[in-house]
Amino acid sequence: MDSKAAFTPKAKHLIVISYDAFSEDNWDLARRLPNLATLMQSGAYSNRLRSVYPTLTYVVHTTTATGVYPDKHGIHHNNPLQPFVAEEDQHWFWFREAIKVPTIYDAVRKAGMNTAGILWPVSGKSSIQYNIPEIRALKGENQALKVLRSGSPLYCIQMELRHGKIRQGIQQPYLDDFTTKCAVDTIKRKKPNLLMLHLIDLDDAKHQFGTDSEEVKQVILRMDNRLGEIMQAVEAAGIKEDTVIMVLGDHGQFNVRYKVHLNKLLQDKGLIYEENGEMNWRAYFQCGGGSAYLHIRPGDAEAEQLALEAVKAYMEDAASGVDAVYTRDMLDPLHASPVTGVMLEAKKGYSFDESLDQPFIVDLAAHGIRYATHGYSPDKSGYRCNIVVSGRQIRQDFAFGELEMVDIAPTMGRILGVAFGHGDGRVLEEIFADAE
Repeated sequence: MDSKAAFTPKAKHLIVISYDAFSEDNWDLARRLPNLATLMQSGAYSNRLRSVYPTLTYVVHTTTATGVYPDKHGIHHNNPLQPFVAEEDQHWFWFREAIKVPTIYDAVRKAGMNTAGILWPVSGKSSIQYNIPEIRALKGENQALKVLRSGSPLYCIQMELRHGKIRQGIQQPYLDDFTTKCAVDTIKRKKPNLLMLHLIDLDDAKHQFGTDSEEVKQVILRMDNRLGEIMQAVEAAGIKEDTVIMVLGDHGQFNVRYKVHLNKLLQDKGLIYEENGEMNWRAYFQCGGGSAYLHIRPGDAEAEQLALEAVKAYMEDAASGVDAVYTRDMLDPLHASPVTGVMLEAKKGYSFDESLDQPFIVDLAAHGIRYATHGYSPDKSGYRCNIVVSGRQIRQDFAFGELEMVDIAPTMGRILGVAFGHGDGRVLEEIFADAE
C-alpha cells in the first residue's frame, strides 16, 4: 500500500514509549501514579493488549513496528539459531534487514516526515533519521563503534557527549535514565514526527528479582518520573497540542522456580553428541524462557521422531514442566514463525534453557535465586499488556477493551496520516475523539 499521507493526520507528532514487560499485574499501581494518571485522563487506555507468540522482546517489537505476526515478519526469537554458543556470546536480530516486511518508521520517512529511534529493537542500519539502535558488542568488538556503524553517527555522538556520563554500561536505572534524557533532548531539539523509544528497567527488574518484588515497585515509580520528563519536554518544545503519546507494554513475565535444560533430553538420546572434539546436533531446542523451538536437521525424520518420543516420555512425569507440545497445525492459528514445525510451551513456574552444562532441572528456590521470565503463550491468564494513548485528538478518560499487538502499527499510521494497512491489524478507530 502507498505509504504517502492517505488521510488527514490526527497529530503532527507521535511519541511511542515501549515500556518493556509492562503488563496487567502492574496496572493498579501504575495507574495511580501522577504522570500515567494524567495521560489516562487525557486519553484512552486498556490492560487487555494481547501480545504475539512467543512473547520475546524482539519478536513483539517487530510486530509493533510492522503490524504483522511473526509468521510474516521474519523475527522468530531475539537471536538467530546458534547451537552451543553461550547466551552472552550470541548475535541478536539487531538489524532492520532481517525484517521481511515494511515498517511504520520506513513509511513515515517516505511520507516526508522525520523519525527518531532510541534503543528500539531490530532497528540497526535502518531508515530512522535520528537513530541509537539497541545493539551490543561481542568479544573483540567495540561498543561505541558498533553503535556508530549501525545508527546515525552524528546524532549518536551528540547524545553521548551530552548525556553519556549518566550511563553505566547496561546497568539500571542508569540505562533508562540515559534513554529518557536522549528522548527529552530529541523532542526539544528535533521535534520528530515519530519518536520510538524502548525502556527496559522493568523487564530487567522482573528477570532479576521476580514479578512481585519490591524492586519492581520501585521501577514503576521511576518509570512514572521518566514519563513526566518526556511530558514536560513535549510542553517545553511547544508541541503539546499536536502530539500524541503512546505508552505500551510488550509482554508480561511469570515467576520461575524450575529451569529445565531441554537439550539434555536430546543429548541422552544421542541427538546431540561430541565428535572429533566438536559438538554436533541432529535435533536442538532453541529456548526462549516460556517456550522452545525444536529444530531438526533438514530431512532427518528419524531425529524428529526420537526427539518427540523423548519429550513424550518426559511429559509422563507430572512435574515435567511442559504444558503443551505445539505442532504446526496448532502453531498456525497462533501465527508463530514457520522456522520450525514443533514448539514446547512451559507451565507457569517453569522455564526452558538451552545450556548443556547444568543439571537437567535446577530448583532455583533451593539456590536462593529469584527469577522471572517471558516467552510464554500470550493467552496464558494474567499475561495481557497495558496501553495508554493520550493527546488532544484522543477520547478523554476512555477505557477500551481487547486489542492485538498487530493493531499498533496501523494506528500509529492513522495518527500521523500515513496509510499502513498492509498487515494483520486494524486501526483502533474507537480511541479517537471524533469517534464518540
